[in-house]
Amino acid sequence: MTPPPPLPAIILDPIVRLALAEDLGRAGDITTASTIPPGLEMRCAIRAREAGVLAGLDAAHHALKLVDDSVMFDVLIGDGGAIEPGDTIATLDGPAASILTAERVMLNFLGRLSGIASLTRRYVQAVAHTDAKIVCTRKTTPGLRALEKRAVLCGGGSSHRYGLDDAVLIKDNHIAACGGVARAIERAQASLGHLRMLEVEVDTLDQLREALPLKPHVVLLDNMNPETLRDAVALISGQCLAEASGGVNLSTVADIAETGVDVISVGALTHSARTLDLGLDVVG
Repeated sequence: MTPPPPLPAIILDPIVRLALAEDLGRAGDITTASTIPPGLEMRCAIRAREAGVLAGLDAAHHALKLVDDSVMFDVLIGDGGAIEPGDTIATLDGPAASILTAERVMLNFLGRLSGIASLTRRYVQAVAHTDAKIVCTRKTTPGLRALEKRAVLCGGGSSHRYGLDDAVLIKDNHIAACGGVARAIERAQASLGHLRMLEVEVDTLDQLREALPLKPHVVLLDNMNPETLRDAVALISGQCLAEASGGVNLSTVADIAETGVDVISVGALTHSARTLDLGLDVVG
């Protein structure tokens, strides 16, 4: 697959700067400053300790550049690439003090984001025999949404909304506050511009029947078992996109995909991914 482009610097820079400031604190890297002689050059390799899918090279490289842009960073395996234990992902050549100071922030970004990409790839492979798309949600680490959603793309998934401002998603609490599915949809449609997508969440087939005549762009079928999802897909019959959500895990996702839904949203891609084990080794 073709990996997504790196995040724009205007998005990436403040996130990476915050991570470096958090690590350097008030006095900088006092361990490196007290042990590494000035002028010492070093060659290192970032290597995989376990199998997975790579993501986060843009953030890792940006962290290194902010510490010292003279360090050479040579990427051997790009974002979206499959990695195996022992694989060399990138090599670093330059001042030892700079590399050691940037090491942990670089690996934190790479490990976290590669973990998300790796978990996403497993979900995507589980539904590859269907036409269903795997998408992530807004259940992301505060401040890291852009990076984590890009990691999902590296794993072969897609994204749901990036925020509250890019599409309308009428959920159960909106419906309760408005007094019903139809009333909530009608209120939203009355205020939306022609380019805005509208999705409504339904918990039952009766709610679905209430929603469909109002022509939402997407219906989110929440916490329905496969039998009910099949009935819902039949009711929708191509009138809008069908999205399944709730109770999705690697044991259930194939059964959900086989019901004919178009999209499966999985919060676990970002809120439950395990950090992938990567390390930095001195090689010369």
